[in-house]
Amino acid sequence: MLKKRISVSKKRQITIPIEFFNRLGIEKEVECYLQNNAIVIRPVRENTGEFDEQILADLISQGLSGTELLEKFKEMRRKVRPAVERLLDEAHLAAAGKARFFTYEDVFGEENE
Repeated sequence: MLKKRISVSKKRQITIPIEFFNRLGIEKEVECYLQNNAIVIRPVRENTGEFDEQILADLISQGLSGTELLEKFKEMRRKVRPAVERLLDEAHLAAAGKARFFTYEDVFGEENE
């Protein structure tokens, strides 16, 4: 296990050791969260295109093409990550009992129906 002690600046900033940076393949951003009384820092992976085909199919079905298709695709793609993050936030709140949640039956009805 790699382990290093690093200092924190007066502005609460840290420098990620180069070995960690390279091994994790950190690019432009990291995300951090609290887990078990520790700060976890991990690389943010750019959108790998999970929704690209669905977005394109929808835009093409709307009759878009050329530059208009490209611009609308870029706009829609930028909205994917914030939407997924909102869903995850809602799921965490529901799991903690701080928000309403829906069961499988609530969404899809009883299995025998």
